Amino acid sequence: MNMNARLHNGFRPLLEKISAILLALILWQLAAVYIDSSIVLCSPLSVLHRLFTMVREAGFASSVWFTLRHVGAGFFLGLIIGGLLAGAAALSRVVRTLLWPWMAAVKAVPVAAIVVICLIWLSGRNLSVFITFLVVCPVVYQNLLTGLTARDERTVQMDEMALIFRMTRLKKLRYILIPRIFPYLNAACRVAAPMAFKAGVAAEIIGTPAGSIGKQMYLAKTWLATDDLLAWAVVIVLLSAVCEKALLAVLALVGRLNHI
Repeated sequence: MNMNARLHNGFRPLLEKISAILLALILWQLAAVYIDSSIVLCSPLSVLHRLFTMVREAGFASSVWFTLRHVGAGFFLGLIIGGLLAGAAALSRVVRTLLWPWMAAVKAVPVAAIVVICLIWLSGRNLSVFITFLVVCPVVYQNLLTGLTARDERTVQMDEMALIFRMTRLKKLRYILIPRIFPYLNAACRVAAPMAFKAGVAAEIIGTPAGSIGKQMYLAKTWLATDDLLAWAVVIVLLSAVCEKALLAVLALVGRLNHI
């Protein structure tokens, strides 16, 4: 009975998500039938058909790889630098104060405006790396800074224990600091991964680097090929979801290996 209950509870969220997807597809189909214009809105079946034919085309894999490579580079650059800046800000109030206007500005200014400004300094080919970095870095910075500066009762007790037992810096890092910030890192990656794809592809659409998903979407919009446009949007959603799940799975594995 308990096993059946656990299986039911495990499958229930999956069934709820599948039901939500089916409902969204039904509403999409009804809207497409009501509008009755493939240029304004294609049906889900036509987009799915175009997606299957697109996968077999010569430039599909190279476009996906181009965007995945550049968005991934920007994401991990933002992850590393955001983490380093958070560490520096946690150690020094001066650093935290100096970084505040920059982080606030990057979070407040729309991505499209940043892309247009950055086109003055960067080529369209590498623009998506920098824009993705700019979007990811403040998210990682703020989450990790919150984790590093949190001072609840458990945190105080762990710090006192480290002082009493004279733990080395390496042991403090492994047994106290990493477990403390790990949930915040997980939350940062969960938020930043989808944002990275949105920002990176937006930069590609404006910068139109050759061989990118953004360039393909820009051409589809120019040719009024709505099925191509929506098919590429589905590709972006799938890439974002797969990369997010893979990243969270790696973090979960690291957490289990380190008993976090």
